[in-house]
Amino acid sequence: MTVLYGPGRTLARICFNAFGRMEVTGRENVPPYGPLIVVANHISYNDPPSLAAALPRPLSFLGKQELFVPQAKGWLFNSLRVYPVDRSFGVSALRAALDLLSRDEAVVVFPEGQRSPEMKLIKGMAGAAYLAMKSQAPILPVGITGTEKFPHQRMPFPMCRFQVNIGLPFTPPVLEGGQTRVAAEAVLEMIMRRIAMQLPEGYRGEYGFSTNKH
Repeated sequence: MTVLYGPGRTLARICFNAFGRMEVTGRENVPPYGPLIVVANHISYNDPPSLAAALPRPLSFLGKQELFVPQAKGWLFNSLRVYPVDRSFGVSALRAALDLLSRDEAVVVFPEGQRSPEMKLIKGMAGAAYLAMKSQAPILPVGITGTEKFPHQRMPFPMCRFQVNIGLPFTPPVLEGGQTRVAAEAVLEMIMRRIAMQLPEGYRGEYGFSTNKH
């Protein structure tokens, strides 16, 4: 049941534009249908609603199981297309994401696995890479900036400028040796670099091009 997603997204768009300045670039890069893995940096609790408001197609989110207690809170998150998984993006999360992709849904993954305490990209986790290799679904890199400027309690009234940059979708190459740890690390590096390309240098952190040795 996702009865609140549509009204919630509409309300977010109204609030973000009437009481703030949400700038979105690259909407035309979003495939209109088919399975899609949306990967983005994570700097604030405001990131998921910002993505929902910015992208033109419905998104499904994976949320840590602790968010779904008590039951009423769980119903709320389910109604907003959030699905409970273990926070480490382990086997249960991978299965949940693959199931959503098999239904041609767009699944949001924050590869860092947590909000960045320094508001910059931190080392990504391999779960996103394994999901990409297993599903072979297109990957859409997104960079979010400015959502850290207002607390989530003031989400309907951000009163500031923030930006969502949407890059070109890509599919990682099939690497020799199958879905090995080395292959996953290579795909993860590719994913994180593509996200970094959508961010100003000050947000790139671990993946700043000025520190790229390659």
